[in-house]
Amino acid sequence: MISLQATKTALVLIDLQKGITGLPLAPTSGALIVKRSKELATRFRAAGAPVILVNVAFAPDFADALHTAVERSFSPLGGFAPDWAELVDGLAEPTDLRVTKRQWGAFYGTDLDLQLRRRGITSIVLGGIATNLGVESTARAAHEHGYNVVLATDVMSTFTEEMQRFACEEIFPRLGRVMTSNAIALEA
Repeated sequence: MISLQATKTALVLIDLQKGITGLPLAPTSGALIVKRSKELATRFRAAGAPVILVNVAFAPDFADALHTAVERSFSPLGGFAPDWAELVDGLAEPTDLRVTKRQWGAFYGTDLDLQLRRRGITSIVLGGIATNLGVESTARAAHEHGYNVVLATDVMSTFTEEMQRFACEEIFPRLGRVMTSNAIALEA
């Protein structure tokens, strides 16, 4: 169990959007990750802690996307559906902050760090999809920016159980504290 100061802690949820939550995921379905994330966000809002919802999106011509040489593209076969970048229904509340990224991590090229620092946030709780891509990239950057990172493993999933296991057991313990969301308490 960990107790975090609500005024100094933010919940950051990565890529809980229509085009990603419906993908085949493991070890947990996108629908269950969304349900658990909504419950955790409700707890944060009730405690007065900020909730930050991050999505990934691109211009229609992809001019703002990374254009580097890679071995394997992450673009879906057949392209993106028109609502691909929209957050899942029922997740966002008017008080939530929204951040749109154009790469895996939520820090580079966004105002996430600025929004957190101006609010006096020193700790972030992370969840979302995919564990070893967007969540891990954001956790690495948060750690490098000096934030205390808490990784809520029951509100994240990826494409295989092995990817999930490796991130949660080998990478995350080096970046922050790893636990389930029910082990996180917020204090005034």
